[in-house]
Amino acid sequence: MVGGVGYSLWRRGANGLDDQVLTAGRWSPAAEQKYAAYYPARRDEQFTYGRAETAAAEAARYTNFYEFSRFKWCWKYVERFQPDPWTIEVGGLCRNPLKLDLEQFHQQFRAEIVERQYRHRCVERWAMAVPWAGIPLAAIVKAADPLAQATHLRFTSFQRPSEAPHQAQSNEFPWPYTEGLTIAEAASELPLLAVGVYGRPLLKQHGAPLRLVVPWKYGYKSIKSVERIDILGREPATFWSTLNPSAYPFESNVDPKIARPWDQSHETMLGTGERRPTEKFNGYAQWVAKLYA
Repeated sequence: MVGGVGYSLWRRGANGLDDQVLTAGRWSPAAEQKYAAYYPARRDEQFTYGRAETAAAEAARYTNFYEFSRFKWCWKYVERFQPDPWTIEVGGLCRNPLKLDLEQFHQQFRAEIVERQYRHRCVERWAMAVPWAGIPLAAIVKAADPLAQATHLRFTSFQRPSEAPHQAQSNEFPWPYTEGLTIAEAASELPLLAVGVYGRPLLKQHGAPLRLVVPWKYGYKSIKSVERIDILGREPATFWSTLNPSAYPFESNVDPKIARPWDQSHETMLGTGERRPTEKFNGYAQWVAKLYA
C-alpha cells in the first residue's frame, strides 16, 4: 500500500526482535485460552502455497494496519487494542441477520473452521505465504440468506481512537476502514473470514480477532478487525477507493499487466527476498477467473 518501506530493513532476526514481534500482538492469556480448542484447525488440503511458508516473525513484523501506523512497524503500537470482547454483525438485505459475540461466532461456525495455505500479495509488490485459519465467507453469507436484490457486501472495521493511535492522530483518512466484494465473489470458494494464523488466534497486527482474506486480490482488500458485514444492493464506497479510485479500484484483482501505483510485473517474498513473476489472480485463476469472464 501507499508509502511502503523496503522489506530488506525487516529481514529475519533484524535487531533481534523476533520474540518481541511475535509477543507484541498476543491477546491476554485468558482471552487466548478461550479459543485454544479451535487449534490446530483442520487443514484444507486443496490449497497449497507452491513455495516455502513465510516465517511467522517475518509476517508479523512487516504489516500494513493504518489504524495504528502508516509505516510497517504496526506491532509496536497495538498493545492497547482489545480484540476480546468483540461483536460481529451481519445485516442488510438478508432474511437472517446475525449478531454474535466472538465466542458465539466460533461456536456457530465451529464445523466450518479450516486452515488454508494461502499466498498473500500486496500492491506494494511484497508477498508472503501464510496458513490462515477461518470460516469460508460463503458459509456466513449462506447463514445470513441474502435477498434476491443483494449484489454486494460491505465490510466495516473498528473505530477506537483511544486504542488505535493513528486513528487519533490523523483525520486525513475516511475512518473506519471499509472494503467490499460482489455477492458472487463473497459466495465463491476462496474468501475466508480468518480467526487464526500459524495455529493460534490472530495477532493484533494481523487483524485480530476477525479479518477477511481474499488471496486473488491485492492485500488492502483483506480488511482487518471486521465488526460488521452489510449485504447491499449497490457497490459500496471503500477506504482506498475513496482516497484514490484510479489507483485502488473496487475490483483490485492481482494483475501483472495493470500498473497501479507501482509496476506489478514481479513480487518479493518477505524474509527470503526471493523475487518471483506476478501471476494473474495471484495464481488462483482456476477458482475465480470465471467470475470475470
